[in-house]
Amino acid sequence: MDNLNLIDTFSEFKELKNIDRATMMSVLEDVFRSVLQKQFGTDENFDVIINPDKGDLEIFRNREVVKDEDLEDPNLQISLSEAKKIDSDYELGEDVTDEVSFKDFGRRAILNLRQNLAARILELEKDNIYNEYKSKIGQIVTGEVYQIWKREILILDDEENELLLPKTEQIPSDFFRKGDSVRAIVTNVEMRNSNPMIMLSRTSPDFLARLFELEVPEIYDGLITIKKIERVPGERAKVAVESYDERIDPVGACVGMKGSRIHGIVRELKNENIDVVNYTNNVQLYIQRALNPAQVTSTRINEEARKADVFLRPDQVSLAIGKGGLNIRLASRLTGYEIDVYREAEEDDEDVSIDEFSDEIDEWIIRSLKSIGCDTARSVLHLSREELIKRTDLEEETVDEIIEIFQSEFE
Repeated sequence: MDNLNLIDTFSEFKELKNIDRATMMSVLEDVFRSVLQKQFGTDENFDVIINPDKGDLEIFRNREVVKDEDLEDPNLQISLSEAKKIDSDYELGEDVTDEVSFKDFGRRAILNLRQNLAARILELEKDNIYNEYKSKIGQIVTGEVYQIWKREILILDDEENELLLPKTEQIPSDFFRKGDSVRAIVTNVEMRNSNPMIMLSRTSPDFLARLFELEVPEIYDGLITIKKIERVPGERAKVAVESYDERIDPVGACVGMKGSRIHGIVRELKNENIDVVNYTNNVQLYIQRALNPAQVTSTRINEEARKADVFLRPDQVSLAIGKGGLNIRLASRLTGYEIDVYREAEEDDEDVSIDEFSDEIDEWIIRSLKSIGCDTARSVLHLSREELIKRTDLEEETVDEIIEIFQSEFE
């Protein structure tokens, strides 16, 4: 019964953990042989026959027949008189094979074997999970929120495997409750203290790329290529796409009819604003497209310094810069060029460069004004007092002084 119970325990475990038969046989035999080695000093003269499907276990020991007076090792040898009791036809030098009952080893040995078996199976299962998810790095997985902690969320997949979504890898506006379904990308898999640690992310650019592959068949089929993605999770993203087939409009295909394709992605990313840009090797045109939705008037490129001076109409400057400078920052990262935005003065508009006021205004204040695209006095006056305070982070008194200096210039 102990033999059968041992195999039954393993059979139940096998059904739960989905371990292949060959591996199961190997693990079982290794565990049994380790017990035989402890019990008899060697397992070389034993045959272990296992049928895990039926729950059968048989152990046979092979011993050489020797003279009664020559018997030295009862495990490897059997006396002629004992052999004759089994079968009267046995002769000296022949091998005697007899079955060993595992219950004769004692209850402690059986208990240890059960524990060793459970430990080996658990170790094997952890390795299987590790290898499975190692091959899934860069892929989207879906799971259910099981537990929420301050710094991370524990997610269970369909097979009850534990996945971790750190707070730093969540979109700022993400809010999950226990039982919620979550989609994320596998970013890292490693063994920590013999346990597989599977890390997920929803902020990775690769997560956005995989979402596009799911929503846009042309990307999945390779007709459209994602060249680069830059994003500030939950705020804004810029995706450069290219098609090698002139008949396919890559931007239109990604957005879909009336935004049908991109709408699902935006909803998954908590209303992240996504700009899809048509990639080109023409740097000037690429920068202009990257600054969408602003309309660029002209661009001056410095290839060596990897810098670009972009000129726009006054009403387009704030669009190019974006909220908190987000649009121009993402455009710079997407194109690989440091972009400076300048307001293009009207032809009949008398204006003065703010550099002319260096004797009245500190240099660091002038730099701050230029960083938001204001390089002339009128471009500063074009913005309201509140907007200047918000975008430059200057003190209210400082902004008031600047406005007064520039206004007096045109009185």
